[in-house]
Amino acid sequence: MALSLYDASIPGFVLMLKNLAALLAKAEAHAKATGVDPQVYLEKRLAPDMGTFTAQIQLASDAAKGGAARLAGVTPPSFPDTETTWDQVKARVANTIAFLESVEPAKVNGDPERTVELPIPGRTLTFTARDFLFTFALPNFHFHVVTAYGLLRAAGVPLGKMDYLAGGRPEALAA
Repeated sequence: MALSLYDASIPGFVLMLKNLAALLAKAEAHAKATGVDPQVYLEKRLAPDMGTFTAQIQLASDAAKGGAARLAGVTPPSFPDTETTWDQVKARVANTIAFLESVEPAKVNGDPERTVELPIPGRTLTFTARDFLFTFALPNFHFHVVTAYGLLRAAGVPLGKMDYLAGGRPEALAA
């Protein structure tokens, strides 16, 4: 059986966003246990010219919902980048998951050679649907999720590779 664009995209986006939600829960628990306000994590960044933790969550959300929407030929929901609290960041992840779970497989699984256009400042990138998924949407999404993970690790949250891969649920990888 051939791998469909839906199977290669939506379930992976959802899984990693659920793992990201689990990372947020672990960070929140660690903050509580150590007397730290989890708000301090929101402004963490790896380098002065990189986005904050909040921006990484927003960009991971945008990459997943925008990628899914472009593949499905639908308009993604608009989530203004206004999150300033820990609860708002958690809600952004949950809202993104809800959108992804509403995307119809048949819409994503259309012609993998169809054109997908991605407007960026100064130009528009043009891909086949297959190339958009594998050379842009997935790498971009994972970049922001792993950067969020790295920021929490750098802030002292006790996370490991299995937290990133399975949200702390090794049984999730057994399926």
